[in-house]
Amino acid sequence: MDGVIVDSEPSHERSFREIFQAMGYGETHGIDFPYYYGRSDRALWIDFIAKHSPSQSLEELCAWKERHFIELIKREQPIYEALPKLVSTLARNYKLAVASGSYHPVIDAILEMENLRQYFPVVVSSQDVEHGKPAPDIFLRAAELLNVSPEKCYVIEDSAAGVDAGKAAGMSVIAITNSLPREKLERADYVVSDYSEIEQILLPEASATSTSRRATI
Repeated sequence: MDGVIVDSEPSHERSFREIFQAMGYGETHGIDFPYYYGRSDRALWIDFIAKHSPSQSLEELCAWKERHFIELIKREQPIYEALPKLVSTLARNYKLAVASGSYHPVIDAILEMENLRQYFPVVVSSQDVEHGKPAPDIFLRAAELLNVSPEKCYVIEDSAAGVDAGKAAGMSVIAITNSLPREKLERADYVVSDYSEIEQILLPEASATSTSRRATI
């Protein structure tokens, strides 16, 4: 979702930076944000707590970031322009799932935009599995809920952690260079630079395989 449906990585980083500033760690937070692309907020906060031992608990920090991010995302509505058309087209040929490192309230806020929720019968959050990306848990759970074997799923990702998770799940991975350069995504089966390329990959075979192939986003 993040970096595929919405251009949200800048908003995630801005949310964290503004909270770090409010906590007094504006220039000393020590967080390398690109490392956490595709990973959960919880993973970043765990590392932050290990560095700084703040007074707030992990749960308090996660809730603070979630509230702040939702405010930003609702105000800015940063859906990739070509995404709604791609999703509506793919939904005619594939079952689609959102498998996201974000928590359910964030996913819900984003899928309210452009009425996207109608296209995704399955939604899985990092809250629903034991291990977040780069572990495969989130994609395997999505495949289970789609009632399809992992090898018949496509993952569409923008992060190295997401690519690793998709490959570990035994799925075909399409990586789009929205957040990272091509060389950081080279483990994917396909690396594309725009949404039209995703459509070209998925739709030529859709008419013949729509009953057996699924797309997991």
